[in-house]
Amino acid sequence: MRFRHPDGSTVHLAYCTNVHPAETLDGVLAQLRDHCEPVRKRLGRDRLGIGLWLARDAARALIADPAALRGLRAELDRRGLEVVTLNGFPYEGFGAEEVKYRVYKPDWADPERLGHTTDLARLLTSLLPDDATEGSISTLPLAWRTAYDATRAVTARDALTTLAQRLDALEELTGRSIRIGLEPEPGCTVETTADAIAPLADVGHDRIGICVDTCHLATSFEDPGTALDALAVAGIPIHKVQLSAALHAEQPQLPEVRTALAAFDEPRFLHQTRTRSAGRLHGTDDLGEALAGNALPETAPWRSHFHVPLHAAPAPPLTSTLDVLKDVLTRLVGGPAPLTRHLEVETYTWQALPDALRPRGRTQLADGIAAELTLARDLLVDLGLKELP
Repeated sequence: MRFRHPDGSTVHLAYCTNVHPAETLDGVLAQLRDHCEPVRKRLGRDRLGIGLWLARDAARALIADPAALRGLRAELDRRGLEVVTLNGFPYEGFGAEEVKYRVYKPDWADPERLGHTTDLARLLTSLLPDDATEGSISTLPLAWRTAYDATRAVTARDALTTLAQRLDALEELTGRSIRIGLEPEPGCTVETTADAIAPLADVGHDRIGICVDTCHLATSFEDPGTALDALAVAGIPIHKVQLSAALHAEQPQLPEVRTALAAFDEPRFLHQTRTRSAGRLHGTDDLGEALAGNALPETAPWRSHFHVPLHAAPAPPLTSTLDVLKDVLTRLVGGPAPLTRHLEVETYTWQALPDALRPRGRTQLADGIAAELTLARDLLVDLGLKELP
């Protein structure tokens, strides 16, 4: 979906296909047919943006076979879909029964991460619509925090510097500019936007910036104004925003609140949980750890890294951090010029929701994703953007 900002520029809205994880090229083609096109039709649009997730094997197959890449581009066109952004964070296995810590491997100290992201950038130059010259890729915020030392930090910095040089060369070759956004996430080396400033300044290239995930920002109790102002002062570009909402518990000390939270403690993904108490951020790596004992103070609200549907906050006594998303969106695209032009709804946890909230089959899932995109569209229109055909 495309929107015209009052300044005349185009802002793109997509939804991320990691909600339909596919490891192979055949799987990607099937998800376009079975999921993405039905969402487009529900919205009544001739064209729908998707934030494509290409796992390692699918990406390698496309790199090795130019005809297959042309075929994917033709299939996107045939189904009324377009791609200006890729989700390069998960490497493989995102549809496994247990993802948890595996999603952070390989990290930016591993040559595999550089190679895979280079492949994604090459592929994106061929997948961009004919009238688009800029693409973005969101990626791992360097590494999970454990076993990450000064030596690995230098290796990661050098990898990102090499990537920036490759992207410069790619633009010279293709005329298309691809930019990378590190995506701060709780528990990682770069947990917050503030944590991103020093390593990105160290790389010192505007091709390597940040992807703001509004669930992650909210989970870490970052104030949107403070966070975004600091990025602006430091000159760190925001190449992409993932529109997502975290799980919020206002009174975690109450038994009924803990019971409601326990329904979201599931085995597939990590749900890092945070609270800010006495001026300090406290956290656990997973929701179950927070509920197991006295791991977190109970005198202040808890937030958990669980991407809940944008249009459907959990029932009381829980809620979501949709207001944080709205604040970020207002600050980034509601001003005289957009500070980012790539927006992506990223609720990948539909099938991890408590059983009563989980969609039953493709039809209900498509309905839910379409409802999320409708909410995002309405927010953009309310900020003065005009939806384009």
